[in-house]
Amino acid sequence: MVQRYDTAYGQTGAQTKEFDAGLRSYMLKVYNYMASGVLLTGIIAMFVGNSPAMLNAIFGGPQAYLVMFAPLAFVMVMSFGVNKLSAGALQMIFWAFAAVMGLSLSTIFIQFTGESIARTFFITAASFGALSLYGYTTKRSLSGLGTFLFMGLIGLIIASIVNIFLASSMLQFIVSVAGVLIFAGLTAYDTQRIKQDYFHMSSGEMVAKGAIMGAVSLYLDFINLFMFLLQFLGNRE
Repeated sequence: MVQRYDTAYGQTGAQTKEFDAGLRSYMLKVYNYMASGVLLTGIIAMFVGNSPAMLNAIFGGPQAYLVMFAPLAFVMVMSFGVNKLSAGALQMIFWAFAAVMGLSLSTIFIQFTGESIARTFFITAASFGALSLYGYTTKRSLSGLGTFLFMGLIGLIIASIVNIFLASSMLQFIVSVAGVLIFAGLTAYDTQRIKQDYFHMSSGEMVAKGAIMGAVSLYLDFINLFMFLLQFLGNRE
């Protein structure tokens, strides 16, 4: 699949340069959306997490479940509605998703020290950058890795649900280790997949939607990698 970038546009130098410029612009949009979403999530999480009144208002009743599961609902709307929604509507849903995710993650500020959260964030950012760069530049196809990682992700979700009832510290440790490895792999895999998807986009609207959905994938990889690393690197309050 990766070689198709070279062969399909290899007839003239002008075509190759035009494609490469378009690809760089596309990936820059993906990373800008993703980074802006992470920034919005972090600002809201920090603001709410340092306000006992807001924490109590959000998590002090049954509305807490709405906040916890709302991000999943937003992801499903974007995933299943991408062909029907306009690029503008998809972008607005993405910002709403990032904002609600900030509310959901605000509780980390009462579980971990601010210093350890900041340290883990920068470690995550550095790791994510290196892994995404590998996925973007490697000539090796990571498609086979994607199937393995998806199966691992399903197992991770099941184990996490089971541990809600078992409350096993050993199982939690195993889940955290597996989570770091799975989302590290997904970061590289998703980057390569997003890059390859650009080859099949035939209109500006498709490119605009693809950039947003690509940002959603990388955003989820970053947030999950951060949360699992925080289990190891975070200092409890």
